[in-house]
Amino acid sequence: MLLTDLLTTERIKIPLQSSAKDEILRELVDLAARGGAIRDPQEVLRAVQDREEVLSTGIGHGVAIPHGKSASVDGLVLVAGVAREGIDFEALDGEPVHLFFLLVGPESGAGQHVKALSRISRLLRRESFRQRLIDAPDAKAFYSVLAEAEAS
Repeated sequence: MLLTDLLTTERIKIPLQSSAKDEILRELVDLAARGGAIRDPQEVLRAVQDREEVLSTGIGHGVAIPHGKSASVDGLVLVAGVAREGIDFEALDGEPVHLFFLLVGPESGAGQHVKALSRISRLLRRESFRQRLIDAPDAKAFYSVLAEAEAS
């Protein structure tokens, strides 16, 4: 599974406008809903917020991967965004988050959901890659950096 198969330039927002955790989640869900892949954005937002209450998806090193499962989607939906100033997202390392990948999948698609989460976290282990994504001036450049990383 390639993330570039799930992500399009229309689903990447640079920069994100919000400055607080709940606002960022809403902004990312709204971005995902624009393409029509989500039938009920409010339900998806609740699912993602419920997951955040269990444990922050701010995994450290300036990265958060908010995610959830919802009957409002038929397949995996992925969006990404960059918060240049960094957001207090209650990350596990206590550091501000700059890179966001929101993943929503159907209730029945647990296997694909886990594979996508694993793929995202594996790619984002490299500091140089994370920095290139943060420094991307626009969605097209962000997508190109991701595509290059997946091809190597």
